[in-house]
Amino acid sequence: MSGPPPATIELSKRQRTLLEQLRQRQTAPQRLVRRVLIVLALAANSCLQSAARDLGLNRISVRLWRDRWRDAAEALAEAEEADLSDQQLLGLVAGILDDAPRPGGPATFTPEQIVQIVAVACEPPEKSGRPIGHWTHRELADEVKKRQIVKDIAPRTVGRFLKTGRLAAASQPLLAQRRPA
Repeated sequence: MSGPPPATIELSKRQRTLLEQLRQRQTAPQRLVRRVLIVLALAANSCLQSAARDLGLNRISVRLWRDRWRDAAEALAEAEEADLSDQQLLGLVAGILDDAPRPGGPATFTPEQIVQIVAVACEPPEKSGRPIGHWTHRELADEVKKRQIVKDIAPRTVGRFLKTGRLAAASQPLLAQRRPA
């Protein structure tokens, strides 16, 4: 009768040294340090449940990082055999303990398109032949579609681009500028 796989993991001396370096870094993100502590606890022959209890984490989190480390163990061993520098190996270890990519679609607009949209917002509407004194988000969305900068864009998205960061400060005077009566 076989039970669950043992919670322990095997570390080479070099891996242990690198993990200790990561753990002691003053600038290391706490989530990385927590994951290093999980790996070190399980390498010290701690069972999954006691490692979770000792670290104040739930068993699911500890199991996730144990499994992630085990899945990468072969590649890590090969990297050590390939005589990678400590810095390269440290990067590999940090990558193993990094967050997995999250689901979601790719960005709808490229940075170049966003810059072009902002550039249009910085132009006076008269230059585009628009009979308005200032850009509204709807007029701006229509103009960037007309210029084929983007295939389609909602006025709200245009407003979001202009509101982001310093773009808002730079573009608001031009958006609010009124044509003299």
